[in-house]
Amino acid sequence: MRYFFASRTNRLLSSPLRDIRKMSDKDYFISLAEELPAEELFPFKLLEEAAVSVFSSGPSALQYGEPAGYRPLREWLDKDWNTRKGIRTVPEQILLTTGTQQAIDLVMRLLLEPGDSVLVEHPTSPGCLEVLEMQGAIIVPVMGDSDGILPDQLERHMQQVRPKLLFAAPSFCNPTGTLWSLERREAVLDLCSRYGVLLVEDDSYGELHFDGLQTEDFYRKYPSLFALDTADQGGHVLYIGSFSKTVAPALRTGWAAGHPALIQAMASVKRIADGQSSPMNQRLLYQLLAHSPFRWTDHLSLLNREYKTRLKLMLELLKRPGWKGSNYDIPQGGMYLWVELPEGLDSGALLRAALLKGVSFLPGSLCSTGEQDHRHIRLNFSHPGRDELLLGMNLISESIAEFTARS
Repeated sequence: MRYFFASRTNRLLSSPLRDIRKMSDKDYFISLAEELPAEELFPFKLLEEAAVSVFSSGPSALQYGEPAGYRPLREWLDKDWNTRKGIRTVPEQILLTTGTQQAIDLVMRLLLEPGDSVLVEHPTSPGCLEVLEMQGAIIVPVMGDSDGILPDQLERHMQQVRPKLLFAAPSFCNPTGTLWSLERREAVLDLCSRYGVLLVEDDSYGELHFDGLQTEDFYRKYPSLFALDTADQGGHVLYIGSFSKTVAPALRTGWAAGHPALIQAMASVKRIADGQSSPMNQRLLYQLLAHSPFRWTDHLSLLNREYKTRLKLMLELLKRPGWKGSNYDIPQGGMYLWVELPEGLDSGALLRAALLKGVSFLPGSLCSTGEQDHRHIRLNFSHPGRDELLLGMNLISESIAEFTARS
């Protein structure tokens, strides 16, 4: 039978990520493309002990749970936020989801009609762009600088296209690692409030910062947009977070927090999507966080020290002759380095050559819309170990040199 897929699936079905993931199972392959944390830093033994404790509670551990998610974990989040991030909520304002991606999908499905305009940072998360295209949205990129989205451009777009919402990641955006200044956060939130535009804040990478600050101090200096908004209970921000980048992706536990009316509506959409996310995984995670020797803040400090070391190694490798002509800004956190390739080099063509050598990166075109970005690549420094980083970066530089020699 011949299948006729909807035109809005074109980007999804033709994505080079499909080829990258097929090759990732091969022993010789090095991926600098995917959104992967370091698996050797997973709290494996403590999760194993937590699982034993959860299953010892009896068969109820395998039963359906609350549609909004395991309440003790939602209460833990609420308490943790009050302590470290200055966010004040109640459990009814929190919906546990199957990762960040589902939280994005739920709010987009809830709010968007085909043809609605949505503002996004440029560049932005590939996963968000895929969700928006599947919803038939008109995606409007908003340019920024090292401090975040430019308010004058944002306001102009708001006046011209009357968007339904703005998607942004003010703390270490995927893929650039940009960290918005406090002034820029306040300006963007003010514009969203004045124009009645919901701001979807993706804070998936907010815990991964390399400045040496304790988390409490970091969030005092760079407060969440949701924390700034809930100071007067404005309801202009939907906050999205995840344990995938900080504990373990396979637990598939993320969450959304916002105005109770918005959260309740998202929960209704979620019932259609999957009924509920895994209560067993949520109970396991809660057991780890609240009733084990695991220390959350110590674990975050470990991640930040190790990822800072790996970033430094990648930066040193970028100084080698093979990368001459490349440009980049050094991120203060996150998991990625956003690199502009030498003049005249196309990231898609370079990826095809690199795959033949057994290494990958993410081409910038997957992080952009409208006029595609063919000069940038995203490099993941959190997952590969030292030897993989050395070899992978050298293999990509060899591919660059081959293209340069031909021109």
